[in-house]
Amino acid sequence: MADATLFADGFEEAVIGVDNTTHNSIPRVVYSKAKMVEVLVSAERCTVEEALEFLEYNVYTAYMGQGTPIYVNDMSADDASELLEEY
Repeated sequence: MADATLFADGFEEAVIGVDNTTHNSIPRVVYSKAKMVEVLVSAERCTVEEALEFLEYNVYTAYMGQGTPIYVNDMSADDASELLEEY
């Protein structure tokens, strides 16, 4: 499993690219952290704070080998405020 490109289940809408420039030959899927929060909030009906806590504890810190996805913090302070107001 560590020698394959891995995906974060249920977050297809949050994919923003693929990185194949690393020193290993395994492409890594790149996810938008902001979009991942939106997916959880809309699908799971949880708060933004709950989504962030879940993702930070269970997803962003998980290392499963060379194919582990990359999670990009593409959320500005304005985006975070807007998300909090929206939900």
